[in-house]
Amino acid sequence: MTDRATDIAATLAKLAALLAAQEQSAPAPDRTVRAMPERVLLTVEEAAEQLGIGRTTTYALVRSGELESVRIGRLRRIPKEAINAYAARLFQQPQQNAA
Repeated sequence: MTDRATDIAATLAKLAALLAAQEQSAPAPDRTVRAMPERVLLTVEEAAEQLGIGRTTTYALVRSGELESVRIGRLRRIPKEAINAYAARLFQQPQQNAA
């Protein structure tokens, strides 16, 4: 039994040495980090965060039609352009309570 254990240990040592040599000679894999594509449609929560308002207010804007949105199945999504257009309209409105 001892001879067999010695043979197994020797074989494992040779295998470990071969693997170590192979790792040293193999070129490093290309680990290029790809940037995530910019999203075109945002969730209501993400749109609310972009606008700096609450989720409930954002849903109210969607319901009233002030903030354009689309349905995809059961999901509601807001195009980034709609957020920018809404913000631009806010700047064009006369300021209330201007000091």
